[in-house]
Amino acid sequence: MSAYLIDRGEGSAPVYRQIRDTLADEISEIYNPGDALPPEGELADRFAVNRHTLRRAIDELVSDGLLERHHGRGVFVLEPAINYSIGSTTRFTENIEALGHETACSVIRKQLIPARGGVAKKLQIEEGDQIIFLETLREVKNRPFCLISHFLPLVPCCSVLASYDRGSLHGFLKQHCGIELKRSESLISTVLPETEDASRLFMPRHMPVLRVKSVNLDIETKIPVEYAVTRFRGDAVQLSFQPL
Repeated sequence: MSAYLIDRGEGSAPVYRQIRDTLADEISEIYNPGDALPPEGELADRFAVNRHTLRRAIDELVSDGLLERHHGRGVFVLEPAINYSIGSTTRFTENIEALGHETACSVIRKQLIPARGGVAKKLQIEEGDQIIFLETLREVKNRPFCLISHFLPLVPCCSVLASYDRGSLHGFLKQHCGIELKRSESLISTVLPETEDASRLFMPRHMPVLRVKSVNLDIETKIPVEYAVTRFRGDAVQLSFQPL
């Protein structure tokens, strides 16, 4: 691409910000998701700046969710954030596939654990009662999208421990346990990911995740059947809310 003339006059925007804005426009108009930006040296020469200034501009675009760094490979354009709707009957697989995206789910771990503290309180059971702990990784278009920690009472969800290994958990509960869920609570915050989460989501530790803590009730009995903690890649999703 042609060289870009930086405005260094009095009152002009900082140099790194001008580079950031120029590259952001080009990402939206010229590049496709998955495309690699030119090497740092080439971009620095184009804007006639040092690499430190160029990296600062790139860092802002990474923080904005437009670019992603791959160590040893370069900087790549990200897919636009997915608009993920949270409502009373939210189901990950149905939500994402309704948007025309391919999804996949893998079970990272599945085990029996004693209910403790806030988990026991959310499920309205006694501390020490046996519950099912599941951790699942959800992918969209073959890229990590979110991690979910699920906590379910052993009764009536024992089939999950024995047979669930992929796909929609809520769909499994409806088909195999006769339980249809309705969300009663969603608490959202931004936090830095744990080291293991960052590794599984292919993201740096300094990039926040969107954490959603939710409680799902059996529609018929109004009894809590699932407490879930979801960690979304912050650059991959926009959350929208429907009345619960």
